[in-house]
Amino acid sequence: MAATGATKKPNDEGRNDAYDFSLILGGPLYQLFCRAHLCGKVLELLRRRLLVLCGVTLLPLLLFSVLEGNALGGAVKVPFLLDPEVYARFLVALPLLIVAELVIHERMRTVVGQFLERGLIAENMREKFDAAIASALRLRNSVLAEVLLIATVYVVDVLVIWRGHMVLDVGTWGSSFLNGEAQPTLAGWWYRCVSLPVLQFLLLRWYYRLFIWGRFLWQVSRLNLKLIATHPDHSAGLGFLAQISYAFGPLLVAQGALVAGMIADRIFYAGARLPQFKVEIGALGVIAVLMVVGPVLVFAPKLAQVKRIALREYGAFAQRYVREFEEKWLRRGAASGEASLGSGDIQSLADLSNGYEIIRQMRAVPFTLRALVRLALVTLAPVAPLALTMISAEELLQRLIKVVF
Repeated sequence: MAATGATKKPNDEGRNDAYDFSLILGGPLYQLFCRAHLCGKVLELLRRRLLVLCGVTLLPLLLFSVLEGNALGGAVKVPFLLDPEVYARFLVALPLLIVAELVIHERMRTVVGQFLERGLIAENMREKFDAAIASALRLRNSVLAEVLLIATVYVVDVLVIWRGHMVLDVGTWGSSFLNGEAQPTLAGWWYRCVSLPVLQFLLLRWYYRLFIWGRFLWQVSRLNLKLIATHPDHSAGLGFLAQISYAFGPLLVAQGALVAGMIADRIFYAGARLPQFKVEIGALGVIAVLMVVGPVLVFAPKLAQVKRIALREYGAFAQRYVREFEEKWLRRGAASGEASLGSGDIQSLADLSNGYEIIRQMRAVPFTLRALVRLALVTLAPVAPLALTMISAEELLQRLIKVVF
């Protein structure tokens, strides 16, 4: 397979580690980073990328704000250095979007191999499985896709959302009001034309990758998979997919930071209170988690079917076994002199019971409620410090002391 990011190794006959799959190592931006010596073939030079991107998006804003007298005061209500949304976007969210690439690449590159190592893909399905990988990599490497993402950022996000909904109704380092209309400052123009588009493009690019990941899993879910209902992961052998969700932690925190920065601006400079944003906060937790675990939900119908069939088949088998067990040991059917103590029949009965219990507890989705709660908490972690706007740190500490002692 010639596509970058998923290559067959020599002499891979019978080997299940023949694939090295990545949603990250490809696409025009990745190629640009490599040619600009901001990225190695396997995402080296992370610090260099962080410094360059944060420098391009943040330093000009600081420089222009200083030149215009809006860095730490002046005639504006929201000076640059006292704007929490700036820090949330360009010192928290943007670096996390870059760090997430390395984290997810390292965790996801072995996922395809897991399908093969666990024998989930039958030999007659191997060609379709390879086709699904090739299709995902074509989408990942698409130039048109990233061009459309850039167009979306400028046409929809900057010209519509930024102008109509993302500007405070007060003078800021980025805009001043003239005749009731917001007029961008020099810093505002850079923010509008460079800084914000860079951030939003990286975010949309992640959404696009999640779409590719979900599409790939959907194609795999349509194959005739060799799922085993008695697998101890309670997911018929697909439990490894749940571990991938934790790798998206940096992406979830980045999204939480973006919302937290927006809310902080409105609390500190527009007189809003945190409870006013309970709908936005709740929606953030639900939507962000669904974006991560949603792609795995495509296996739910197949897992539910496997469970139903296994309960029926193992139930019938268990019925025959326990009937024969009772006939032998309780109805005097055992051979004369055969001791019940240490009999393999009793151990087999226990093993059968354990196997049936695993099937009964099998989940229709390869992750637990606890995993969902953890992901939601990770997403909302950046919003938690805003609770201090409703209660002083001293009062909060006193309450914690009372609870503990």
